Amino acid sequence: MVGEDGIPRCWWGAEPGIYRLYHDEEWGRATTDDNRLFEKICLEGFQAGLSWITVLRKRDSFRAGFAGFDPARVAEFGEDDVERLLADPGIIRHQGKIRSTINNAERALDLIEEGGSLAGYFWGWAPAEDGPPVEIPALTDESTALSKDLRKRGWSFVGPTTVYAFMQAMGLVNDHLGGCHVREVCAGERRHVLALHP
Repeated sequence: MVGEDGIPRCWWGAEPGIYRLYHDEEWGRATTDDNRLFEKICLEGFQAGLSWITVLRKRDSFRAGFAGFDPARVAEFGEDDVERLLADPGIIRHQGKIRSTINNAERALDLIEEGGSLAGYFWGWAPAEDGPPVEIPALTDESTALSKDLRKRGWSFVGPTTVYAFMQAMGLVNDHLGGCHVREVCAGERRHVLALHP
């Protein structure tokens, strides 16, 4: 879709402005920062059953409430923190998802201890590049396998659809459509990261 600014984008990223900025500057960009990877997989869990724009509008409050999604800090959260977050109108106040984020922080630390980084783990699940998608699936064999492995490791709120949305957003797959102005930028970033995490 060509927006009012004359720039071609994936159809979902043209409007409103918050989506356009997210599409152009974040979605599909190859991400290797462990805190950002942890943040995104947690926020995808919060998004389940809701629209992404709801989470996006609350993201700053989530970051404040969850210590910038630093796994080491979130893993130390206790019952007082759960109560504090349940009382925070700036986030999605779902007790199960709040507790899941704390649990997943502990599991993230296990992964970091095991392999050195979350990036090394997650990028090991990135599929080979196939070119622009014809259809964008809700899940894939890779997201299903990654979901299964995460759940085996004790993670929660990481179903295959949630995991695929995470993979799309963090650049593990490049689902920008052909003709989208950032598709090739994302493809280049993805190739670079895959070379570092073969």
